[in-house]
Amino acid sequence: MGEERFGEFVRVRRHGDEGARHVAELALDRPEAMNAVSTEMARSIAAACAALGADRGVRAVVVTSTHERAFCVGADLKERNSFSDADLVRQRPVARGAYTGVLELPVPTVAAVHGFALGGGFELALSCDVIVADPTAVVGLPEVSVGVIPGGGGTQLLPRRVGAARAAELIFTARRVGAAEARELGLVDVLVAEGRDREEALATGARIAAHSPVGLRAAKRALRLGYGLDLPAGLEVEDAAWRSVAFSGDRAEGVAAFNEKRKPRWPGE
Repeated sequence: MGEERFGEFVRVRRHGDEGARHVAELALDRPEAMNAVSTEMARSIAAACAALGADRGVRAVVVTSTHERAFCVGADLKERNSFSDADLVRQRPVARGAYTGVLELPVPTVAAVHGFALGGGFELALSCDVIVADPTAVVGLPEVSVGVIPGGGGTQLLPRRVGAARAAELIFTARRVGAAEARELGLVDVLVAEGRDREEALATGARIAAHSPVGLRAAKRALRLGYGLDLPAGLEVEDAAWRSVAFSGDRAEGVAAFNEKRKPRWPGE
């Protein structure tokens, strides 16, 4: 397993067989602050995502935490408290870049959530395609309780998961939601035994990464671009994505492997 550091607070690890490490783990690693996202940490998340998105060998990204009791508690409010208004304006694009970095990854993403995932921490998870959680997870968007709004995508991503009315109730009340209710409401997708969120998220990443890298990227593009469009427009997005893979080497290999009853050896093009 290889590891690369992005600044002080983000680690990227590669998982898989030697020579085929297609699952990248982006680990939030600021345990002394429960992974509160400082300006420096935001830059590191964005840089790690840019590197992973450009790496054609990556087929899935799993976002995890090295802290035992928290995924991420959101923005670093201690740092924010020291900002002038001008500082806050200057910092905004940096903070936003962390969330959009995860959201715009071109490959499937899985979040492994345990403990607190609040505010920007939950928005990092919401920016992923699939959220795996254990029973200790507590999620929520409490920003209105401190005089702001969810600013890392929460007002747009949450209603896409749970509907407008449910998202409004959760955002306006700023309430925290435990793991069982979160699963019931669709705030998380998979609930596993305590302490197994990372293991299951990595296993999900491995199952994803077994498939065509060309197909995975195209499928994610169609899902993301087509959501919210009317059906005819969405089908046009799907058709464009289909055309981008129909004559690829991956498609030819996939058909050949199926006919020959063997595992495909994806060329990734």
